[in-house]
Amino acid sequence: MNINVLSLFPAMFEGVFQQSIMKKAQEKNAVSLKVVDFREFASNKRQVDDYPFGGGAGMVLKPEPVFNAVESLTADKKPRVILMCPQGERFTQKKAEELAGEEELIFICGHYEGYDERIREHLVTDEISLGDFVLTGGELAAMTIIDSIVRLLPGVLGNADSSVRDSFSTGLLEHPQYTRPADFRGWKVPEVLTSGNHARVDQWREEQTLKRTLERRPDLLEQIELTTHQKKIIEELKKQ
Repeated sequence: MNINVLSLFPAMFEGVFQQSIMKKAQEKNAVSLKVVDFREFASNKRQVDDYPFGGGAGMVLKPEPVFNAVESLTADKKPRVILMCPQGERFTQKKAEELAGEEELIFICGHYEGYDERIREHLVTDEISLGDFVLTGGELAAMTIIDSIVRLLPGVLGNADSSVRDSFSTGLLEHPQYTRPADFRGWKVPEVLTSGNHARVDQWREEQTLKRTLERRPDLLEQIELTTHQKKIIEELKKQ
């Protein structure tokens, strides 16, 4: 996968893209990450913003440098062009899985008061938001989304099942996890996990996944199609 990011502050990405899973993904040639300073594509003394027509507070990103930067990357290709924007679709694990299936992505990170509307109308394919809050710029949001996508690419994680079992990948929250020591300050690991009985372990994990989701995010249970067995477990949990 090729991921290009348009930003006025490319240095913000240096640490994130050169550490942990992001670095390993590049070393494995699973992804190519490039950050472009779209100020370089402005024709008027590197000016990327201007006052809004009609007046108002703040500055608006001009269309010219953003269009020029994207077009320099696309040539005859038609990749997904993603605008980081608090007005966009709220990002989810499902969206991460969808984007992980693309060969090329371009992220546009804005600043100031907003974007010239023609960028939305004629350039981007997706508008994405992390949630109902506003950041200073799109860089931090883009880093978060790119990380969630890259870890899903084939061969990036050491264990292929790791991303499959993550919270939200199945539509439910992940079950509790434990490691050594089995007894820490008197707090013991559930006996079933040290029993060696894999069938019992799988059953326990399924029950705990449903229990945790019911307790913390019951809304998720309404968004997926539960099996008859899962519905029975939930009914038993509600009685407890």
